[in-house]
Amino acid sequence: MTTHYDLIVIGSGAGSKLARPAAQKGLKAAIIEKDKLGGTCLNRGCIPSKLMIHPADVGLEIKEAKKFDIKNDPKFSVNFKKLMERINNTTDSDSNKIKTWYESKKIENLDFYHGEAKFVEDKVIEINGELISGDKIVIAVGARPFIPPIKGLSDTPYWTSTEALRARVQPKKLIVIGGGYIGVELGHAYSGLGTEVEFIVREKGCLALVDKDAREEFERVFEQRHTIHVSTDTKEVSYDEKKKEFTVTFDDHTTGKLKKIKADQVLVATGVKPNNDLLHLETTSIKTTPRGFIEVNKNMETSLPGVYALGDCVGNYMFRHSANFEAEYLYDKLINEKKGEIEYPPMPWAVFTNPQIAGVGLTQDQLEAMGKVEGEDFIVGKHEYRHSAMGEALLSETGFVKLIFDKNGYFLGSTIIGAEASNMIHMAIILLTMHAKIEDFFKFVYIHPALPEVFRNAARSARSKLE
Repeated sequence: MTTHYDLIVIGSGAGSKLARPAAQKGLKAAIIEKDKLGGTCLNRGCIPSKLMIHPADVGLEIKEAKKFDIKNDPKFSVNFKKLMERINNTTDSDSNKIKTWYESKKIENLDFYHGEAKFVEDKVIEINGELISGDKIVIAVGARPFIPPIKGLSDTPYWTSTEALRARVQPKKLIVIGGGYIGVELGHAYSGLGTEVEFIVREKGCLALVDKDAREEFERVFEQRHTIHVSTDTKEVSYDEKKKEFTVTFDDHTTGKLKKIKADQVLVATGVKPNNDLLHLETTSIKTTPRGFIEVNKNMETSLPGVYALGDCVGNYMFRHSANFEAEYLYDKLINEKKGEIEYPPMPWAVFTNPQIAGVGLTQDQLEAMGKVEGEDFIVGKHEYRHSAMGEALLSETGFVKLIFDKNGYFLGSTIIGAEASNMIHMAIILLTMHAKIEDFFKFVYIHPALPEVFRNAARSARSKLE
């Protein structure tokens, strides 16, 4: 016997924005989750990492307090076990609240299935040995860490971001394989708490997709605190159980030599892969890309009518905020029956390392890749933190706001590196979304002496090039 629903949602991250309101509107709905409720962001990603990064930022400020003429002992201690217990208790409590809420059946027409969903045919799913079907199905299963085929790695107790955010013993030395945003965020988190961190990066530098000026500034600062091996090829990872020690062997293409480094823990942060391979999509007519992402049209609908997908398993953008946006679009489409294709606004991003980096819109690298020339096709306005009143108060040694406009003064994009970059970028998000021109940057008053004055001064720099 098959239980039939009006709507089935697979995944309780951003997908949770659909099942509950559907039931509240009177539809018979089901939500399926194989792991902790709340998805990657709550349990293994955004939230626990930020709960760890903030104490690391505090630790870094303590280490650098002497620049403010504050005497301190930089050899501070961290109760790592207590810190991590607090972080995990916070996220586990939030996840359990969601689970209790679903299991309480306070909303009629909403069923919760805790287990792994597997398609057996179009629109029919097996869950815990039970068959369910739906008029509409939304796939929101997210992604998991990608593990590269490095010799010996699978035989070692390596970490992914999941284990790094659940650790109870702080390593003295940590090797991070990878230089993307997950690697530099967690590497900073451990470094700020006192762990020696060394990076092995395949590309020519960390954060390869970030604006080149910000990337160079980031590397200049980051290399002062960590050892970074760039242009590498990791050949082997081994683990000595007796010594509790990892050995990582890699080709250093900058020197042409084979190198070995040792540490008591290794973190693999080499990207993610969608969880779609766990769904048995081969039993359906749902199509995926060569990289395993689900193909969707501009209505977020898959190749199987009535089945939709969102978030990391689609891969249009790999952010929780973009997944939330997609879920809200599908809510209007499937539940409120609104028509129209999805239209993404400018999609911002942020890397919560130290220094922070954030951006929205086009970068100078992207424009130049299109054949555009600075000064002819676009204008760059740039201003450093240290040349502002608040920058002086912070004794900023790094950080800038970079704004890009076309020759007619239309705003194209921004990259910010430095203190509060993830907050500062929201000025750019609003202005870009509103299709602002450069004169719009001067239609409101900036608080003195707040950091956004750096944003205004970058706009002044650009305006002088257009006059």
